[in-house]
Amino acid sequence: MNRLALVLAITAISNPAFAAPPKAFPPPKSLGPVEKYGAHLQRSMALMATSTGLKRNTVRILFYGQSITHSDWTRIVGERLRRQYPLANLVIENRAISGFDSSKLSKTAEADLYPFYPDLVIFHDYGDAAPYEDMVRRIRERTAADILIATDHIAPRVGEKVDEVTDPAKLPAPKPGTHDAAWRSYVFLPALARKYGAELADIRTLWKQYLKDAKLSPSDLLYDDLHLNSHGIDLMAELILAHLRYRPELAMNADDGRVKTLTVGPEDDLQWKDGKLVVPFEGNKIDLICKEGAAAPAAIRIDGKKPSEFPELYIPTRAIAVDPRGPFPPLLRVRHRTPLIIEDWKILITDVNADCTRYKFRVIGSVTGDDGDGEGGKPFVSKSGRIVLDPDDFNLLFPLRRFENATSSSLEALWHVRPHFVDQFAAPANRNHFGETIVTAAQGLKNCKHTLEITGSPDTPIGAIRIYRPPLLSR
Repeated sequence: MNRLALVLAITAISNPAFAAPPKAFPPPKSLGPVEKYGAHLQRSMALMATSTGLKRNTVRILFYGQSITHSDWTRIVGERLRRQYPLANLVIENRAISGFDSSKLSKTAEADLYPFYPDLVIFHDYGDAAPYEDMVRRIRERTAADILIATDHIAPRVGEKVDEVTDPAKLPAPKPGTHDAAWRSYVFLPALARKYGAELADIRTLWKQYLKDAKLSPSDLLYDDLHLNSHGIDLMAELILAHLRYRPELAMNADDGRVKTLTVGPEDDLQWKDGKLVVPFEGNKIDLICKEGAAAPAAIRIDGKKPSEFPELYIPTRAIAVDPRGPFPPLLRVRHRTPLIIEDWKILITDVNADCTRYKFRVIGSVTGDDGDGEGGKPFVSKSGRIVLDPDDFNLLFPLRRFENATSSSLEALWHVRPHFVDQFAAPANRNHFGETIVTAAQGLKNCKHTLEITGSPDTPIGAIRIYRPPLLSR
């Protein structure tokens, strides 16, 4: 990304409402065929709509993308959902990263997106088609989430032609590294949504219609040549919210096997036998839902092993720049060759040249200790094998070349390895009396057949077991 793009990405974070004084623009005359909207979002929407005062369903919502998704329309959408579904327990996060197109975001998604295990992903990003599709496919391989994909709005930087060609037969695919907003919005993204069963929000068509109806130019909804001003933010929120609707006639048949809840009890789906609860299942995540009561901790085994013995259940978090501090991760991803352990990691990057192409670094683990030195442009495998970094995993230009840190030649970043498992069930002391108290036994298993075995008794306060099975198998 060039310096202008970097400046605009930073501006989007520091001042998203930067614009001339707003005018009173009219609301959109049409939000499109709303009666058809929401068909692919009914698992998450039904959870919101069917929450009650005594059973508050938890719904995890993740916004992901770059600066367009980082802007304030996501806050408006979240607030409106909370008002519309006040009895639902909505866990909403925005992990978008300004300036990160699909080639970068497909790497940061390894720490940001799949481990969050959302019920609903609201997604918009720029960049090449291949890494964009990789992210959507991996959502289907690694989570049970509903997916809402947004097409591009109208902006000079990504194609300002309000009267552009929209016939898919007349829109050839662009070369990698080039952007064609019409092809993305009318060919690539609709085909992607159909292929992976995602909801498509046709932002571009409705944006053009709004400009025509209100007799506005594209710049009237922007504060530069791409980013939304306050009116663009309001319009984007309305267009997205139109899809977030509960359709009871579809929700009744929305069970496609992605999530299954089995009750535990003498007359229920699962029963204790000889001090064990044995549950064959297929999927990659399993939650234990608590009920009232207390008992000794109950041992958990999956396929005869402790969950802690599955290497894939140790997940690194996003690397955070702490010196200089900033929102841009200096590492896009952190991989490994040998099994990880629960610990904190630090990377010290020094001697960075002006264009961030040459540098040195050292990685240190809180348990592993000093794990080796590397230098820019060369693949790195730490002494323990717990850190593997390729040259293109580094992202130093954004963190180090912001205006206030333009002369920085060093950087420190931190990340953590978190456990996505427990080896024994013990009901938390603080229960959620108006919703579910959940203990996740394992998240991130291979998406295949497993057997869960819990050693306890009918007094063990497990009321149900919820199994998550992503619809696609990992490649």
